[in-house]
Amino acid sequence: MLRLISAIAALLLLSATAGAEEDWRYEGGDVPIAYFDNGAAQFEFACRGGDLTLGYFVRAPGKQVSRAATMNLALTADGGSPRFAQDMPLINSGGAWMVVRGPVARQWAGIAQKAKATLAVAFVHKNAKGGFDFYDSNSFGAGGSSAAIKRVLDRCG
Repeated sequence: MLRLISAIAALLLLSATAGAEEDWRYEGGDVPIAYFDNGAAQFEFACRGGDLTLGYFVRAPGKQVSRAATMNLALTADGGSPRFAQDMPLINSGGAWMVVRGPVARQWAGIAQKAKATLAVAFVHKNAKGGFDFYDSNSFGAGGSSAAIKRVLDRCG
């Protein structure tokens, strides 16, 4: 029975991954952007003012996020180890936004381009025990991310 459940789970994962290939979008124009929108949140790379910018937007954040002025941000590709952007300001307006620029945005663009199946993004707060609490975590398919992000990087120098 366990083997049957594992086989079904693997088939569902494969079909979800195959269907996710078209999920990343690219829009040119004055602000080129590569993004994935899952309905609850959007994860994006854009070229704003000549700088590569990573953005994470959650439409209906939980209380911990909507009340916070700053938090960390975590990115996990394909279930690996999380990468962190530390103590970034939150923009709470019609949802919660975090914008990351510079070397971290470039580093994360590379991670997102290399991801095979999924990218998980979450707001993070370090707790009193020295561990991390994750809030408003969202998963995004990785299919098509490499090509879409490359187009932004090509325009963003």
